[in-house]
Amino acid sequence: MYLHPHHTEFFTATNLNWLPVLNKDIHKQILIEAMQHRVQNKQIIVNAFVIMPNHFHAIWKINDGINKANFQRDFMKFTARSILKFMFMNNDPLLTSLQVKAADRKQQVWERNSLSVELYTEQVFIQKLDYIHNNPLQPKWNLCKQPENYFYSSALFYETGGREGDFNMLTHFRD
Repeated sequence: MYLHPHHTEFFTATNLNWLPVLNKDIHKQILIEAMQHRVQNKQIIVNAFVIMPNHFHAIWKINDGINKANFQRDFMKFTARSILKFMFMNNDPLLTSLQVKAADRKQQVWERNSLSVELYTEQVFIQKLDYIHNNPLQPKWNLCKQPENYFYSSALFYETGGREGDFNMLTHFRD
């Protein structure tokens, strides 16, 4: 089966009912390690990301030869199972809010329809990059004063010209 070449895309996934599942650093770390693993296995190139309390954004390119739908499904499934496993181990009170009546699961971490938008121009890419990096500064969140001060983001990587904050997975979009 021939797979079409993929474009760089802006990807957003939201926790079920906008619950703050990603409020805990260990849950954020699960997402980072999942992206690192896929970068190391040459499935994706990650240009930017931010992990917020109830959603995350990434700018990534799924490498040619990788089925986009399967990649996204497997990424979301793996991170959900890993987060749920940790929540069960720690008797997390948020678990009851993640219960669903579905044939294939008892709990659900992610909303079903994640958003994926292909970025065809540098102008749109930079707009999404700025959006990602400024997300923690929004009055709703107020997680930091400067984008590069928010740890779970690629903002420091771009602020320092790639010298810091790369999480062993980031590729500058100009490279």
